[in-house]
Amino acid sequence: MAEGRVKISENCDGVLVPVHVAPRASKSQVAGPFAGALKVRLAAPPVDGAANSELIKTLAKFFGVPKSSISIVKGLSSKRKTIKITGLNMASATEKIGG
Repeated sequence: MAEGRVKISENCDGVLVPVHVAPRASKSQVAGPFAGALKVRLAAPPVDGAANSELIKTLAKFFGVPKSSISIVKGLSSKRKTIKITGLNMASATEKIGG
């Protein structure tokens, strides 16, 4: 169930989005807001960077940006991560998330 709002912040070349990852899901999808972050379910296991690669692929499709525009800036080996999306502004990110 969606909880609260995603606490997106903007910097000079894009936005920072907090993400909560749920690996080993039945399919990869963005689930919506969860505890101030964007919850993303991933079909990949958290082994050898597979979940991080799947996260970038899933978010690129969701936000409509190239995979090269997305990077993990914090929490590389954690379920709680901060994602930087270059070339996306706050208004566009908020609209995609739905709030």
